[in-house]
Amino acid sequence: MTLRRSLLLAPVALAACSVLPDRPYLDTQRFPLEPRRTGAPISGRGRRTLLLRTLRAGAGMETRNLRTIRPDGTESLDFYAEWAAPPAEAAEQSLRRWLIDSRLFAAILSPGSRVTPDFVMEGEITALAANQGQGVARAELTLLLVDERNGSRLVGQLVTDGTAPLPAGTAAPTPEQAAAAMSAALGNALASLEQALARYA
Repeated sequence: MTLRRSLLLAPVALAACSVLPDRPYLDTQRFPLEPRRTGAPISGRGRRTLLLRTLRAGAGMETRNLRTIRPDGTESLDFYAEWAAPPAEAAEQSLRRWLIDSRLFAAILSPGSRVTPDFVMEGEITALAANQGQGVARAELTLLLVDERNGSRLVGQLVTDGTAPLPAGTAAPTPEQAAAAMSAALGNALASLEQALARYA
């Protein structure tokens, strides 16, 4: 009798342990972080060379997930929307391409180059987020510029940032809108950096 009762209860117990998803599966969206120059470079052809070292990720910038700052100041990461590459890696490639296109320097060198550079620049990406309360996306880079011609003398600490508007009239931007605004904000930060570097080139 006890054995028969146990067998009858078994399907009920198994049914109680069954876990079914309560939400549909969502594909992760991936966006390129590739700001593009919209105008002509501000300078002609430079004669000096610049070595751009690997750009590091600042605090909290290691994740690929799109970052949003809510109106109350708290941060949110979108786990279904992310950058196609880590932000620091993508920002470095964008910075390298931007400086090459600017023609401020005769060459933009990579780590391991056999050419002795005139200047060395290194730093990190410290901000990349869509701020809903302010209605803008913001990007920030913190960089050090060293003059190798004068005994590796530090000639400047450059903090460059840029903003771009988020779509107005919406409670929250879509991932596509947020990614586009953040990419534009990074482009504006690079344009500001280009102006700051003109005095050294």
